[in-house]
Amino acid sequence: MKQIILAKRYAKAIFSLGKEQGKVDAYAKTLNAIAGLFEDQKLGLEDALVNPMYPLEARHKVMANVAKSAKADKIMTTFLDLLVEKKRVDVLPEIAFAVQEMVDLEDNVSHGSVVSAVKLDKKLLGKIQATLEKITGNKVILETQVDPSIIGGIVAKVGDLVLDGSIRTQLNGLKESIKGRE
Repeated sequence: MKQIILAKRYAKAIFSLGKEQGKVDAYAKTLNAIAGLFEDQKLGLEDALVNPMYPLEARHKVMANVAKSAKADKIMTTFLDLLVEKKRVDVLPEIAFAVQEMVDLEDNVSHGSVVSAVKLDKKLLGKIQATLEKITGNKVILETQVDPSIIGGIVAKVGDLVLDGSIRTQLNGLKESIKGRE
């Protein structure tokens, strides 16, 4: 929990700086790219930047090279260097996620998911996306998932909104109503 609160503070700071500079999207893209490097365990980037066994000066050099390869501007490079200095590099993926959430909120973009029993074709998925956009009033980016256990229909989630039109849920509802009559 502490990491998330900390990440949101740093995210808010870099988001504000990005707004002032008109580079919010560039900053989000840079942070997401670097966070992606953290997830690639083979690179060992996270260890090189977080491990206290490496001298602070070496960690600063590694981050400077990462910033240079990510084509970060001076403000982003200073921000990344600050994370090294304050020993907060480990929260960089959470910072990237929080900044992306802020960018999406400002751009009226929502992320959602659609679970279906079978793979949906693009035309139907487009209709579902259009309907969800109409309901939420935001542009919706959907991830799809196939789960045969729902038997049929779909379960759509966007933020707190859940639309469950699965056969499994309908059967469970019917089962409960039959139990209630006994």
